Amino acid sequence: MRIRTATVGLVLTSVALAGCSAAAHDAGTAGGHRASAPAADAHPERDTARIPGIGAALRARIPADSRQVVAVYGRGRDSADSLAALYTRRGDRWHREASWPAHNGRRGWTPDHHEGDKRSPIGVFTLSDAGGVLPAPGVRLPYTRSAAFTAPSYWKPNYRHDFDLVIAIDYNRLTGTSPLDPTRPRGGSKGGGIWLHLDHGSGTSACVSLPKEGMRTLLRTLDPDRHPVIVMGDRAALAQDGPQGSPQD
Repeated sequence: MRIRTATVGLVLTSVALAGCSAAAHDAGTAGGHRASAPAADAHPERDTARIPGIGAALRARIPADSRQVVAVYGRGRDSADSLAALYTRRGDRWHREASWPAHNGRRGWTPDHHEGDKRSPIGVFTLSDAGGVLPAPGVRLPYTRSAAFTAPSYWKPNYRHDFDLVIAIDYNRLTGTSPLDPTRPRGGSKGGGIWLHLDHGSGTSACVSLPKEGMRTLLRTLDPDRHPVIVMGDRAALAQDGPQGSPQD
């Protein structure tokens, strides 16, 4: 485990936080989608040769040396409701360790994410760096603890702890840096600052949000030596056997 400490300037912090949470845009409005119930788990198998619900297109993009996969099954293309599951590979079998209700972008999913579209990108992305306001809960990923993750005081109370614990999704970012690093290798128009973070009960700007127990489990379990990745999208997109998703960054 490598613990980082960070003193991050106001501009960098506001860029990173605004890029992730719907709160920056929705906290003062009634526009944010709120789920009435978590997505049902349509893939209950606990020990399988293949990760359930993942078709050939995205399955081929999971690195051969990956032994940990976070699968995020979106309820629908335009839905903010999803289910997240952690799978680990043992020999030639994938074992489901746990699953949690989750949320994604408030407008759903897209294979071509752009800044401000309020949709989460479909694809396979590595998970390399973590951080948050809280102390690291026994993590193996490099972890940046910083007050710079603190949400602005004007956000609604249920949004203010979103970034107590975060894991950066390696979409349009530099791996090996703090999740707060604002660098966007593919340019600002392609968005960025997309994280796994604590759930506030409704959709995000593009991130995936989980209950606190889910985030703590992921942070304690994900291991760089096992090359963890996230496979995410709506269920129909995940299951496709043809081309799908944006190129991995």
